[in-house]
This record gives sequence, C-alpha cells and structure tokens, in this order.
Amino acid sequence: QVQLVESGGGLVQAGGSLSLSCAASGGLAGINAMGWYRQSTGKERELVALIRNNGMRKYADAVKGRFTISRDNAQNTVYLQMTNLKPEDTDVYYCTGGWYRTDSWFREYDYWGQGTRVTVSS
Repeated sequence: QVQLVESGGGLVQAGGSLSLSCAASGGLAGINAMGWYRQSTGKERELVALIRNNGMRKYADAVKGRFTISRDNAQNTVYLQMTNLKPEDTDVYYCTGGWYRTDSWFREYDYWGQGTRVTVSS
C-alpha cells in the first residue's frame, strides 16, 4: 500500500554534496517516521538518518555533522542533504517509511524504496 520512490543519487567528488529525495504515497497513516538506510554488497543495511512526523531526527554516528534529513509534509517527501561526502559514503541508499516506537527508535516495521546509488570518487 505504501510506495516510496527515491531520486537524486549519482556520482560526486569527495568533499562534494548531493541531495536525495523520497516521495511517499499510499497508506501514510501507517507511517510515523521516514528516513534513509544504506547498504553495500556483502554488508548489512545500516541506518543513515530518520525523521519522525514531529520532526525529531536520528543520525548514524558516521554521518553526524555532514548529513541532514528533512521532510516536506505537504509533499509527503523526505530529503537527505549530504555534504562533505567521503568515498566510504558510497552505497545504495534506500528510503524507508515505517512505524517506530514512540519511546525509542525501535523499528516495528518498514516499507522500502528501490534504492538510489551514491558514488563518491576520491
């Protein structure tokens, strides 16, 4: 019922910036947070950033101070502004919308987009 469509991935030089966007549609009442995970071949999918409907945000330590997550409620869209990109940021980035516990960031369930690839060259 929930559909998530990412865009904005591409190639960027180290130290540069990219912005990702993800538009959500369908069954949005079942989502209280949206965000981004990333995954490389052979690795687990890891949290990048989450933002609750009320604007509370969570970031992975690896991206704190460099990435900013935001949302446009009118557009049902979440963004990830990435700055000071590093080669280790190279990954497929997946948009997520899901339900997280109100007293923690424990995930009850997530919906996933198809992913958009970010490549950071050195």
